[in-house]
Amino acid sequence: MTARAPSHALGQRILCGTEYATVRYVGSVPPTAGIWLGVEWDDPQRGKHDGTYEGRQYFKCRHPRGGSFIRPNKANFGVDFLTAVKDRYGLSDEKGVQPGTENTLVFGKKTVEFVGLDSIAQLQRQVQLNQLVDISVRECAVSHAGQKEEISRTCANIRHINLSKNLLSSWETVTAIASQVQNLETLNISENKMKFPSTSTAVFSIFSKLRILALNQTEITWTEVLLCAPGWPALEELYLTSNNITVLERPDNVLQTLKLLDLSDNQLLDGNQLHLIAHLPRLEQLILTNTGISSIHFPDVGFGCKTKMFPSLKFLAIKDNKISQWSSINELDKLPSLRSLQCHNNPFMDTEKNPETLRQLIIAKISQLEVLNKSEILPAVRKGAELDYRKIFGNEWLAAGGNCDPEKNHPSEQFLADHPRYPSLCLKYGAPEEGELKGRQPLTLKNQLLS
Repeated sequence: MTARAPSHALGQRILCGTEYATVRYVGSVPPTAGIWLGVEWDDPQRGKHDGTYEGRQYFKCRHPRGGSFIRPNKANFGVDFLTAVKDRYGLSDEKGVQPGTENTLVFGKKTVEFVGLDSIAQLQRQVQLNQLVDISVRECAVSHAGQKEEISRTCANIRHINLSKNLLSSWETVTAIASQVQNLETLNISENKMKFPSTSTAVFSIFSKLRILALNQTEITWTEVLLCAPGWPALEELYLTSNNITVLERPDNVLQTLKLLDLSDNQLLDGNQLHLIAHLPRLEQLILTNTGISSIHFPDVGFGCKTKMFPSLKFLAIKDNKISQWSSINELDKLPSLRSLQCHNNPFMDTEKNPETLRQLIIAKISQLEVLNKSEILPAVRKGAELDYRKIFGNEWLAAGGNCDPEKNHPSEQFLADHPRYPSLCLKYGAPEEGELKGRQPLTLKNQLLS
């Protein structure tokens, strides 16, 4: 429990037992005596009101029952980073030599007395702390950096830090810790409800070597991401799941080194917003699970051409979304580098009850795909899928103006829009002849696809 004065508590994150909260008010609450903390609980079921007591509003809560008043001695304001590290790794000062043996060591049967053994034990702890490279202080109630330069003196070799689910209340606290870690490569500060800067924070030196950053469940917005991003000149992986990201903006001159971006569980207001992040030159993996997108479209080129958007994108996850039209799958064939796709749980998949046929259709529509829903596409599987697709829609092709004679082959614009890969499959395997299409009844699958 900290001895911090309650007057410094406003806006701070606290623990009360096992429950997390943010201090929204510090002061008296008449007619009771003494100082109270008005807190907004992370779990609104823990609260009693919205910050209003006896008709007076002391603070605001997002949830009508998300607030409570507690006494300051009930609030744990957390510990500094180094204290948490020492406690987690059994290197705290209290765990030194055993009582009664402070100044002696035993060699065989001989007891040798030492002077200043406490300082030796301290030195040993210092050496052990300096050997730590990968540190996890998850759920250790870390709330502040501690004394200036103490981390850099004690833990000079840290490269990876997990600070998730602590009591960090602002981005400034994060930079105060990170500024003392010269070679920081990985930082996880997920599950900390923090206040982020409202102006650009280009401090290149602090995060100059940072490659991986996790900001899941921190309530950050995309605007705030872009304001912090100038300070991440070498960032390769950025995890932003379950935040307040509904609107995207173009990342001009920032995030240009990014290879992986995870926006899962953010409800994007419009799927076309993807165009705003489509020109990140090195982006190889984009994870859009449960983001509410209903369509994908690359309007810069027609079918049969490769888009300039997402030039390096190899892996795309669009599962658990609202994509209902096969036209969005057709569009994915425009991505020049796409090799792996995850698309489970989208309405377009309900148009075909047979999972194997469904898989074949997706494979046939996206020419360069090598992995679909975590399953490798073998060359023989691709060939079978493409040949079947060519046959299934052969009669449709003929009815729309297709012909084995190249001079008479003029399929309609509508057919080409529904089946943009069909001409290339005819080039690859030859146009389907009427003989091989005879006897094939119009498929309900085909009709569903075109409906």
